[in-house]
Amino acid sequence: MTEEPGQEAEPIADEILAAVSDYLDGALPADRRAEVAGKIAHEPAWKRAHDELASTRDALSGLQKARAPESFDKEVTGTIHRRSAGRFFGRRTFGDRVPFGVLLAIAIVILLPIAYVMWTSMTGSLKREPEREPPGELRGSQSLVPKPP
Repeated sequence: MTEEPGQEAEPIADEILAAVSDYLDGALPADRRAEVAGKIAHEPAWKRAHDELASTRDALSGLQKARAPESFDKEVTGTIHRRSAGRFFGRRTFGDRVPFGVLLAIAIVILLPIAYVMWTSMTGSLKREPEREPPGELRGSQSLVPKPP
């Protein structure tokens, strides 16, 4: 089968592509591997699939993975903010500028002395007074209101 420059080659069957791909990956058992190697050597469709997959694999292996820099998201956000003159971003509030942990530490530092003062004060609302028994003459069902004669 010779291909003319203006003619496209027949599409390769999915089964052939899967078998050749597994062959190149080394995922086939020994008997199936020998069978596929024989077909690659003798059948033009299998040979063409092998050549295409091998050339694609070689081209992809030459590529290096490109990684974004660690500060990429901050740089993009800064660029958008600068170019849009703030139209896409609202004003940054105090909570946006100061980390949550710092705000939590400040709140604890302020609340602990307040709680201590309330606990140690004589009229503090954090203390629970032990329940007292009423005076001797008010025990039971007696009331403070004098009984009529």
